[in-house]
Amino acid sequence: MALEVTLRQLRAFIAVLECGSFSEAANAMHLSQAALSGLVKELENRLGVRLLDRNTRSVSASVVGAAFEPMVRRVLADLEEALDSVMQLKALRRGVVRVAAPEPLSCTLLPELIADYERRHPGIDVRFDDVPIEQVLSALHSGRADVGFGPAGVPPDESLEVRTIRADPLWAALRRDDPLAAGASVGWKDLRQRPLVNYMPNLALNVLSKVPARHHPTDVVQVHRVNTALSMLRVRAGYVICPSMARSLVEGFGLAFLPLRHPTITWRIAVYTRHRDFLSPAVESFLDFALEAAAHGAKKDRRRLCRAPGDRPGLPADKQDQLIDSTEKSSCPIDGRPVS
Repeated sequence: MALEVTLRQLRAFIAVLECGSFSEAANAMHLSQAALSGLVKELENRLGVRLLDRNTRSVSASVVGAAFEPMVRRVLADLEEALDSVMQLKALRRGVVRVAAPEPLSCTLLPELIADYERRHPGIDVRFDDVPIEQVLSALHSGRADVGFGPAGVPPDESLEVRTIRADPLWAALRRDDPLAAGASVGWKDLRQRPLVNYMPNLALNVLSKVPARHHPTDVVQVHRVNTALSMLRVRAGYVICPSMARSLVEGFGLAFLPLRHPTITWRIAVYTRHRDFLSPAVESFLDFALEAAAHGAKKDRRRLCRAPGDRPGLPADKQDQLIDSTEKSSCPIDGRPVS
């Protein structure tokens, strides 16, 4: 049977033992002596035992009280530790954030983002798992991940919030001995007869649906990882599509990397989380940091990625901003707002 014992009663009992008198314990707890005596009496009545031996000159623990004292101290110490732990979590001095993302985000955007966050919050342990997008979503649903990153076109369910945080144009990786590698850019039409070594899930829906059918690749070699695709391209003819943020990765394989034009396809990146009401302080802090980083680069990305049809790179910056504000923001959201 549960006993209705309060923390104030337990603290009053310990205070009397530490002070050796009711009057001093009452002063220490900022109570009247009558109030303190009442708390101790209530505790003894709840337990049905005498905890203190009293006389006119001193007070001490009874036999039962002496056995009870270390247990009470342990309970109060555990509570204090638990409360301190909560405050540490709230103050972001402690905590764990589990992040999951697929390639190529796992080897481009995420390492720098995580490193920057850990410099700002060194007490937070960020644990990163590079897995396919299907496993990112399943990890979020099962609770094995707190924050997921992936393509914005992946349809989530109602249990997840999705925020588009970045838009990046798709570029083409080519062998350096490919004649097209000498140009400043390459068009989809130019690549049609070359095999596409593809690692992207839902290529047809997320990419090729935006390209005229007459310019679709005639041959697609399917792999699962961007590193595999780039490794294959080093030893065979073809091309690989990557977001422009993967430039250092592509060039690390000794490949050429060119803007892919006519049309320019934008690859949008999203962050996935459970609803904010279910996030820990550390996870909420990491999410806010990711959105802050996205907002910081949003103007530059909009200027670079959201130009009007015809791609006018020579347009002055102020004119680009006016054009973006009036026509392009709605088609290229990278401000971190939840996607409805």
